[in-house]
Amino acid sequence: MKIYFITGAAGFIGSNLAKRILKDEVDCKVICLDNMNDYYDVKIKEYRLKELNKFKNFIFIKGNLADKITVENIFKEYKPEIVINLAAQAGVRYSITNPDVYIESNLIGFYNILECCRYYKVEHLVYASSSSVYGGNTKVPFSTDDKVDNPVSLYAATKKSNELLAHSYSKLYNIPSTGLRFFTVYGPAGRPDMAYFGFTNKLLKGEKIKIFNYGNCKRDFTYIDDIVEGIVRVIKKPPKKENGKDGLPIPPYAIYNIGNNHPENLLDFVNILQEELIRAKVLPEDYDFEAHKELVPMQAGDVPVTYADTIPLERDFGFKPHTSLREGLRKFAQWYKEFYMN
Repeated sequence: MKIYFITGAAGFIGSNLAKRILKDEVDCKVICLDNMNDYYDVKIKEYRLKELNKFKNFIFIKGNLADKITVENIFKEYKPEIVINLAAQAGVRYSITNPDVYIESNLIGFYNILECCRYYKVEHLVYASSSSVYGGNTKVPFSTDDKVDNPVSLYAATKKSNELLAHSYSKLYNIPSTGLRFFTVYGPAGRPDMAYFGFTNKLLKGEKIKIFNYGNCKRDFTYIDDIVEGIVRVIKKPPKKENGKDGLPIPPYAIYNIGNNHPENLLDFVNILQEELIRAKVLPEDYDFEAHKELVPMQAGDVPVTYADTIPLERDFGFKPHTSLREGLRKFAQWYKEFYMN
């Protein structure tokens, strides 16, 4: 029986990944940790957990990743072979006003995971990085070969730190680790702090939506099912343990982008979203969108474009995200209608 340990399992990516593994592998056990914080609506986290609790081989532990004893006890009791660290304090803008939680969750929490992977030998550590590590890079598409030494937010800096820490632990203790730089993940039961979700809430209340950089931002929107498919493939193929010419281990370490490789203009994104919200009957057909749009300057910590080079992902795993923005937003709008309006 394969034992998986997923942190941040009540989160958007974590819950979808846990469900996929539980559906795919009858003979497995999925141990999940989440602190259920109220950074956004806890009802959505509870909804995701309710879906996971339908599986008999799902075990949920409420706890804080920064609490070393909690994490050690999970490794001691369950001895996971595959560790997927998706727990993190998310959000670029929130990191400007609440830096403490980013240091606790993203740095101390990740350090606790690495220490346990060191002492309880694991087959593969997979962890969430972010497209935000590319910071102010202007060369596109963003490649994992690019230098990423200029983060423009604390959140981005913590994610780059995760990659550096994982590399050092891979080198020192021969731990196979793979970091995944996710690009603007969206979909049903997603994070309410993300633009598509926040826009929908505001439009429904008749409030104005702010479109940053006067609508000239581009985002590589990546549908949740594509993200999960990428993770599942990566899990099964850890970096190889090999020795170099000096007889010492070459770090079994890898980094990949998971993005749509097709950045969308923010104004086009808003137009598709409004059409799908009308189609799903979340908004009335005669809704006046122009009266509810406000073009504003760029916000601190934001970047004008995210655009993933996914060639290494295609080469090594035979996979490229493919869900169109319209298809993804249609599924979100249908879920929103069912969750909030039925």
